[in-house]
Amino acid sequence: MEQGVIAKVSGPLVVAEGLPDAKMFDVVRVGHEKLIGEIIELEGALASIQVYEETAGLKPGDPVESTGAPLSVELGPGLIEAIYDGIQRPLELIQTHWGPFIRRGAELPALDRRRRWHFKPKVKPGAQVSPGDIIGTVQETPLVEHRIMVPPGLSGTVEEIKEGEFTVTETVCVLRTAEGRKELSLMQRWPVRKPRPYQEKLPPREPLSTGQRVIDALFPIAKGGTACVPGPAPAIKMGRCRDRGLCRVRRAGE
Repeated sequence: MEQGVIAKVSGPLVVAEGLPDAKMFDVVRVGHEKLIGEIIELEGALASIQVYEETAGLKPGDPVESTGAPLSVELGPGLIEAIYDGIQRPLELIQTHWGPFIRRGAELPALDRRRRWHFKPKVKPGAQVSPGDIIGTVQETPLVEHRIMVPPGLSGTVEEIKEGEFTVTETVCVLRTAEGRKELSLMQRWPVRKPRPYQEKLPPREPLSTGQRVIDALFPIAKGGTACVPGPAPAIKMGRCRDRGLCRVRRAGE
């Protein structure tokens, strides 16, 4: 990793120097606690960094390490059941390790590296595959079948594939490509700012029935479409009325 130093700090914005090979949107680790940040501007020898954690205590001269890679997420079995923050840190695992508050610089794998998943191949050795082809499946939940696909930009001949119990990092398939042998696992890493490629975008035609009338009637959602899920509403205080028992207490401005 390339290492520089902090030149100045202004709230969540940190300016670093000594990173000549830095690129826009590279992930960096800031300070001795290795706070996660992202390069948002390059001007001469200076790199402006948006830090996604509290910057209190940082000072000029503290180290800054560039990972040389953009902010990416891990895609694979276990994603559906987990709870993450905005940069895909697993909140349940963080609570197990450090308690109910996220410790500064906390970093754990987004997908569980110890859990094993049963992989069922859908192709045989000798098959020709291209990007997006399904090579096997994992039953992630009783309702969700996770399909393991050939990553974008990769094609070749299946040299080896096996059924069994695997972690997300273990090799389940080996491809023979023009560049040589490529090992595929249950997990892929993908830059968050790069759209996933597709051959054809299908228009949504079927409604998704949630069973909640307020959603199905006023905010209908299509299967395969996109929806916004708002966060929890502010707490409503309850008071005791003189003659009606419990009643809602209006907040200021209502």
